[in-house]
Amino acid sequence: MITRRFIPLEVPVSEGLYGELAVVSGSCHPQLAEEICDYLRIRPTPIRIKKFPNENIFVQLKQSVRGKDVFLIQPLGRPVNDMVMELLITIDALHRDSAGRITAVVPYYAYGRTDKKDQPRVPITARLLADIITVAGADRVLTIDLHAGQIQGFFTIPTDELTARYLFIEYVKSRNLNRNAVVVSPDVGAVRRARNFAHALNLPLAIIEKRRSLDGGKTEMHNLIGDVAGMTSMLIDDEIDTAGTLTQAANFIRQAGATDIYAFATHAVFSDPAAERLADSPIDHLVVTNSLPIPEEKAQRIGDKLEVLSVGPLLGETIHRIHQGVSVGAMFEE
Repeated sequence: MITRRFIPLEVPVSEGLYGELAVVSGSCHPQLAEEICDYLRIRPTPIRIKKFPNENIFVQLKQSVRGKDVFLIQPLGRPVNDMVMELLITIDALHRDSAGRITAVVPYYAYGRTDKKDQPRVPITARLLADIITVAGADRVLTIDLHAGQIQGFFTIPTDELTARYLFIEYVKSRNLNRNAVVVSPDVGAVRRARNFAHALNLPLAIIEKRRSLDGGKTEMHNLIGDVAGMTSMLIDDEIDTAGTLTQAANFIRQAGATDIYAFATHAVFSDPAAERLADSPIDHLVVTNSLPIPEEKAQRIGDKLEVLSVGPLLGETIHRIHQGVSVGAMFEE
């Protein structure tokens, strides 16, 4: 696992270019914020977040961050719109407390699928959200595996996009799964991600041709480009929402002769009925990260096939490097 590469710091992080380091957590995923702080050997800045009876959100910092280099941890999980507003309001609170620099750490960026006008009279919500985060006062954004790479260009502030691919690669290598195996893209849109994964492991690539109805409500698997018969097959994607595409792909390659089926995805969104579909699917091992909190009842429904890798050390080391003004890209070259 990637944690072998990123060992927690021996001493707390020293003061950087933008002052003392501070980590603030929204309410979406405090466990991830704790893992990041454990890596950095610091404690999260206390914060009070509540919702009034009229559903207005209130945020109050319980400790000053004036002049500090602040990293706000807030994946945009459920309830998504509440988490978006909480992110924006907390950024504003940090800005008004005169933080030295504000980095929005958004491991899962919601609305990422709405990244272009693919139908008449529709918004580009991914761009709108980028604009709002910037206007709220964020100086920088840190995220993991955006649905589409061009979303980086929607921001006018520095944006670092990490990838969980290296966690999955080390998972595969540690279990010697890269023998008689093939990487499978569940649709044409995931080809680049699957190709990079296959290249890193020196494995062949297979592609499933998927066609989606115009209203987006139905998909069908039509063709398999490549061979999976008698091979360990590794499906790779950025997120699992309702798991329709992934489970259809698993059934499709099982019928084509695949033996053990592994599925890798960074973001475990798990919208209903994902847990039921995954539990009943031919997927033998489902490997995701904790970029989003996974409800216990859904994890139990999926069962032992579910394995969760932590992105806490990855984010912790990246925050350390950004704070110290050290290259983030070099982290993966090392």
